[in-house]
Amino acid sequence: MTKEELIALGLTEEQAKKVLEAVKEYVPKTQLGEVEQERDSLKATIAERDTQLETLKKSSGDNAALQQQIADLQKANEEQRKAHDAEITQLRLDNAVEAALLTAGAKNVKAVRALMDADKLKLEKDGTVSGLSEQIKTIQKSDDYLFAGKQQQQFRGFQPGASGDVKPDGNVDVSKMTYSEMVAYLEANPGAKI
Repeated sequence: MTKEELIALGLTEEQAKKVLEAVKEYVPKTQLGEVEQERDSLKATIAERDTQLETLKKSSGDNAALQQQIADLQKANEEQRKAHDAEITQLRLDNAVEAALLTAGAKNVKAVRALMDADKLKLEKDGTVSGLSEQIKTIQKSDDYLFAGKQQQQFRGFQPGASGDVKPDGNVDVSKMTYSEMVAYLEANPGAKI
């Protein structure tokens, strides 16, 4: 939320500043999810490595076999580290894309995400996603109904199921309208008969 939005809600400028300062202290939910998932993954990795070390202690008799086991475990641990890093990178990319789509006003993040080309998205070191803003703009142009804030098309004339203010023959029942409603109707329908 911006300071202007908070002021529009009825807060004073000083109160809005205090709210914005307090919000900076909180961790966003997406970032918290990343940290929790990384923590759980690291706990599982540590437990697995502890098990591997116990196995090594038990088989410490044959030196050649022990050297081979150590080499195998080092290779497996390196592969696990790479898989873990890739998983965390993908999680950060997903969260950054979701946050950007919500900021852009996406009504359904999954639907908009399905229209995106994931191969063209790349997470940069500073946490931004290259290629994301271009794809969002393209989707907003082609499928603007997926984003909030777009004006819905207003239909003129008789609408089935609408109130009885407008009769099928085009005449308006002015007895049910206020003066301002009548003025607005005449502006919208310059040739209307009252």
